[in-house]
Amino acid sequence: MNGTILGQPAGELLGLALQHLGLVAIAICAAIAIGVPLGILLTRYPALGKPVLGAANIAQTVPSLALFGLLIPLNVAVFGFKLVGGIGPQTAIAALVLYALLPIIRNTYIGISGVDPTLRDAGRAMGMTDAELLLQVELPLALPVIVAGIRVATVITVGTATIAAAIDAGGLGKYIFRGLRMNDNQVILAGALPAALIAIAADLALGWVERELSPGRGPAGARRVAFATAICGLLLVIGGVRGLAAPPDRFVVGAKDFTEQVVLGELVAQTVESQTGLPVTRRFDLGGNLAHEALMAGEIDAYVEYSGTAFMAILKQPPASNPAKVLETVRSDYAKRYHLTVTEPLGFDNTFAILVRGNVARKLGLKTISDAATHTPAWTAGFGQDFVARPDGYAGFSKAYGLQFVGAPREMDLSLTYRALRDGQVDLIAGNSTDGLIAQYDLVQLADDRHYFPPYDAVPIVREDVLKRRPAIRAALAKLAGVVGVADMRRLNYAV
Repeated sequence: MNGTILGQPAGELLGLALQHLGLVAIAICAAIAIGVPLGILLTRYPALGKPVLGAANIAQTVPSLALFGLLIPLNVAVFGFKLVGGIGPQTAIAALVLYALLPIIRNTYIGISGVDPTLRDAGRAMGMTDAELLLQVELPLALPVIVAGIRVATVITVGTATIAAAIDAGGLGKYIFRGLRMNDNQVILAGALPAALIAIAADLALGWVERELSPGRGPAGARRVAFATAICGLLLVIGGVRGLAAPPDRFVVGAKDFTEQVVLGELVAQTVESQTGLPVTRRFDLGGNLAHEALMAGEIDAYVEYSGTAFMAILKQPPASNPAKVLETVRSDYAKRYHLTVTEPLGFDNTFAILVRGNVARKLGLKTISDAATHTPAWTAGFGQDFVARPDGYAGFSKAYGLQFVGAPREMDLSLTYRALRDGQVDLIAGNSTDGLIAQYDLVQLADDRHYFPPYDAVPIVREDVLKRRPAIRAALAKLAGVVGVADMRRLNYAV
């Protein structure tokens, strides 16, 4: 399809919208199939109410990336069809089902429990069995309440489905993540606006279903709903399955969910393609440690990691500052523990960059973090979630330099911290030393004069079994050793 919509290629945008609809439709259908029977069961066995609803409530509160991390290592299949495990739509759908269950179970339970007991007594007096009472009395009367729960679950799922892009499951979240990486509001809007329109449309459609199923509408309303539901459900599920169809099995390169990783993933993919002739599948935008989890699960074959991240976040080692020793430990432990090969570094160290506005640095003569320490009691800090949570992040950093700020640091997505610093909402952030926005926003990186931060050499990691089967890949990756410097990486990031 030619032309653009919201500044994006129309064909790509509509394809992602179709994927998004497919994720939502399949997840809601599965949630209904699980949640409605569970809600009915609770009306028969009230003692199960607290544990079942409690479990559904807990599932809804687990952060999405944490839930993905729990689900990816699983490998649940039925008749050879994978239901849960690995990266891709099946794991995203499983997570969306867990998020959608609570309102469906709760409303089914409330709807059936709210049926007038005298109607049940009348049905029993007429000789109706429990099954007949359920199908002919309780469910018809409770249906508007049940649909209200499905309506809430659907709207929630439409919004939550944007996170599916974090595990390469497609959907409109791809534009949102891409826009955040590029600091481009138009790209963010291209993902957010269609998702909002889908949510509004779903809410209006299910509102119509509620009205048609109200007691005053009679059998005609139920027939209209059944016909409309059958047609829409069939179209959405068929379209969704087509949109979510997985690519054929090839050499698979992964990447995390920020600009530099996508650039490096593409660099590795193109190098392998050009040097070996092997077809390569890209599976980018994997959030958190999901790239490592996907590598361990065999969902991807290679990705670029940073030595410090591998050393501390994966191997759980205390912070260290010797680049050679850190890399050697990572190489040795990855081979022993995970059967992964750590190849040669690409040539740059993407460590944390403590940044301030250029005009402030020039006015105050700031060159090092120690220089800034005397001014921070009057400053506000802003950090990405990763920096706040990491063992080499905020807690140890502030202690090493004796930093104090006005209140607790503001925690936000890393890509937003640059805007916040530029716009004066915060005075100091922890960015990445290779970020292209450092020069663009006239920011100054303060020297780590106490050598607190560990090295973060970018290095491709590959599964050993893949290199044994395809030794040409090792030779191809060897050509990337030392070819990308910090200045090169900043230019590439800024180009994006």
